Amino acid sequence: MDQPDWMREAWRLLGERERPGARDNPEILALYRDAGHAGVAHDEVAWCAAFAGACLERAGRRGTRSLMARSYLAWGEPANEARTGAIAVLSRGSDPGAGHVGFLIGETGSSVILLGGNQGDAVTVAPFDRSRLLGLRWPRGAGLETRPAQPGPKSEIFERALAHVLEMEGGYTDDPFDPGGATNLGITLSVFARWKGVTADATSMARLKEELRHIGPDTAGSIYAARYWRPAGCGALLPPLALMHFDAAVNHGVGSAIRFLQEAVGTEPDGEIGPLTEAAIARAELRETLECYADIRRRRYRMLPHFWRFGRGWLARVDRTLARALEEAAREDQPPTPSEETSKGRPMNETAPEQASAKWWGSSMTVWGTIITALATVLPALGPAFGYDITPDMVRDLGGQAVSAVQALAGLAGTLMTLYGRVRATQPLVRRMVSLRL
Repeated sequence: MDQPDWMREAWRLLGERERPGARDNPEILALYRDAGHAGVAHDEVAWCAAFAGACLERAGRRGTRSLMARSYLAWGEPANEARTGAIAVLSRGSDPGAGHVGFLIGETGSSVILLGGNQGDAVTVAPFDRSRLLGLRWPRGAGLETRPAQPGPKSEIFERALAHVLEMEGGYTDDPFDPGGATNLGITLSVFARWKGVTADATSMARLKEELRHIGPDTAGSIYAARYWRPAGCGALLPPLALMHFDAAVNHGVGSAIRFLQEAVGTEPDGEIGPLTEAAIARAELRETLECYADIRRRRYRMLPHFWRFGRGWLARVDRTLARALEEAAREDQPPTPSEETSKGRPMNETAPEQASAKWWGSSMTVWGTIITALATVLPALGPAFGYDITPDMVRDLGGQAVSAVQALAGLAGTLMTLYGRVRATQPLVRRMVSLRL
């Protein structure tokens, strides 16, 4: 579809919304900054003009640099005919200074349909009564022709991660036990409806399901990029971790995935990737982070009420994602081959300086998750026989505290043993060559 260049920037933000409470959406704060108001610190400040201005600025065209919607009535030049991407300025109530601004994408007999910001506290597509339209504007000197929207540069790791997710999600399903309802290529009906800017109700349900059934990989990819890849910060991660994190964001939600990542690298799981989390990610050993991330996902799956039905598939998905992430890590590392090691002076029969040691069962989150899940099923049934009222939530809470205590004690014991060994050491370590004949 031929659309002006600023519309490419606008469509990328579809679905972004304000966050409740004290936390603010960084994507919306970036709109204020790019529209010339970097001092705005909260996403509840009226931002329809910031959205329009930022999209224009990002496309290389100057906006009004104002947060007043009606400032666009004096911007550019009049658009004497309705065009996709024209800046539409609307009235708002009886206040002559208030208004709304967005990008025109269509018309009906009584409405204009806009892609705009701060429409229901989000970037959406929404209809507005035509009587509210004050004017349509176009960039001065740009002419009224539209330019083909050129796709942005594709990320190779995003394409690989997307292919993995589409494979894991499969085709169209409408399982009554699935809380997501009708789903195709991993896109649920509710997400698809929000993407289109419509409400999924009794009058639209059948049509939306039919459209969802025929959704294509390109549309699914656009939704995944806008709703999961960018909000989860996947593009800033190493490819192996980006693959694991993206798959988790799709399957668990962006907020949960960010908390999983923070837990895997040992930072406070607050759901926001800030400087402390970024530093922890940079310090963490990649393979250990991937293994820990996978264990956290397995633990979360086991706590879900539908684990009895979907658990086997969920755990298989984590295993497959981990395997591919480790393949990505191996591709990046590309360790020397045995012949290369020999050419560098290391004998082929020399014992490697580091050998992978067997993992103690008590450090496995998978083992602990299985134990806690079993106890959460058995103890509530046995408790009343002994006069105790035990709920599954009580078992999970106590189990989580027990795991933390065991891990803390193990860490303390390891530290004390290291210190003791260092104090007792009286001779330096000696490296000896050992040859074995079989």
